[in-house]
Amino acid sequence: MNLSCPRTVRPLLTVLSMYTVIYGAIILTIVGNLLVIISVSHFRQLHTPTNFLILSLATSDFLLGLTVMPYSMMRSITACWYFGDLFCKLHSCIDMTLCTSSIFHLFFISVDRYYAICQPLHYNRKITIHLIQIYILVSWSVPCLYSFSLVFSNLNMEGLEEMDILDHCIGSCSLVFNKIWGIVSSLFSFFIPGTFMIGIYIHIFSVANKQVRFINSIPNSISQKNSSKKKMFVNAEKKAARTLSLVMGVFILCWLPFFTLIIAEPYLNFLLSDDVYNTVLWLGYFNSACNPVIYGLFYPWFKKSFHLILTGKIFQSDSASFNISA
Repeated sequence: MNLSCPRTVRPLLTVLSMYTVIYGAIILTIVGNLLVIISVSHFRQLHTPTNFLILSLATSDFLLGLTVMPYSMMRSITACWYFGDLFCKLHSCIDMTLCTSSIFHLFFISVDRYYAICQPLHYNRKITIHLIQIYILVSWSVPCLYSFSLVFSNLNMEGLEEMDILDHCIGSCSLVFNKIWGIVSSLFSFFIPGTFMIGIYIHIFSVANKQVRFINSIPNSISQKNSSKKKMFVNAEKKAARTLSLVMGVFILCWLPFFTLIIAEPYLNFLLSDDVYNTVLWLGYFNSACNPVIYGLFYPWFKKSFHLILTGKIFQSDSASFNISA
């Protein structure tokens, strides 16, 4: 059609490379998070408040890989949208909801880890199933209400009516933000929860280091048994600190470029190319593929549960009561 959006023509090798990378990210997101969902749901030993929060996070990331990323893949590679204007809005709403929900879950997991490491004696009293249910409800309902209200009210596009970016051709699907809502959305979805996460993890890292220094100050000559316990504790604290560093590093690397772009784009008159936008968008999506690796494979009980699932032992009649402790 004369009013259709021009399709992006790329070299065959470029298209194949993009499909390979994006398909890999989608499969890793779906399979990795599905393993976490099955593990926590099936094995009774994993029915703890912390793991229920991780289960909800995995559900959010799984739905992102299953319902959002495949459609985004077609749009990113061809620059065309084949699914109609209504589904474009729904896709944008679900995309915003699931990505923000994933970030909210990561924030509440950092709160959980704070009490587990910094206030272990009060952990069981403060982190209850009821509190985890509230965390999960907030992580789903608040992003959903915000995303659907913003997109269907078109508040994010106020003041942009005269710009070429809103002269939609047939077959386009783009979500743009004006200066005000670009800042508000970035603060709400990333910078505010991300800043609190960084502060919490820095405090956790500091407390863990103090605990390691205190344990190291205890003489080894007290007893061989106590010396072995001290070494195990120090190694556990160092592993926890490395894991926390990886969590924050991956989170910031994946999402900071995208939300920085959301703020900067209106001030640059939307002159950045679609390829730049798609690159930072998929970098953010990749965080959902990394989450099951970080929160799953770095914990021994998840490693064992994954092995039981992949080898088919989960189908044994008493598999739900298996001992999967390290």
